[in-house]
Amino acid sequence: QWVYNILGKKAEADRIIHENPDPCNGFVLVPDFKWNQNQLDDLYLIALVHCREVKSLRDLTAEHLPLLRNILQEGKEAIMKRFGVPGSQLRIYLHYQPSYYHLHVHFTALGYDAPGSSVERAHLLADVIDNLVLDSTYYQKRALTFALRADELLFKKFQEAGRV
Repeated sequence: QWVYNILGKKAEADRIIHENPDPCNGFVLVPDFKWNQNQLDDLYLIALVHCREVKSLRDLTAEHLPLLRNILQEGKEAIMKRFGVPGSQLRIYLHYQPSYYHLHVHFTALGYDAPGSSVERAHLLADVIDNLVLDSTYYQKRALTFALRADELLFKKFQEAGRV
């Protein structure tokens, strides 16, 4: 509900850094709660897509390339304009498994070791775009490795199924 409140401007409207209002290829860029916005060393923003049907990396196909390219280009431009941080100094990625199932993209300072920015969970947006250009259904077919904490429900489900 938090995501939908932001997208509907019922919450945090004053925190929006950038918005592309297109219902299919648009998004809202907001600071993540982990970032207090007092310094750029731990810069952390989230792009929330307007399209509610796309839940995670697994849902993405070549049809979503305009959306992903908008997020990459406009997100970098908005961060440069607002914070003076060039795109070359950003890590731009999606989580798999995500912490919530509404497609969102993380923008963090390159030098910041943000939670979940490691290779076990983060998929660079530029790589995601390239993979979808090569194969429209790449993320429906590809085995994706991910780490889970021992206390996570999904980990327990894997244990019960004898997969761990």
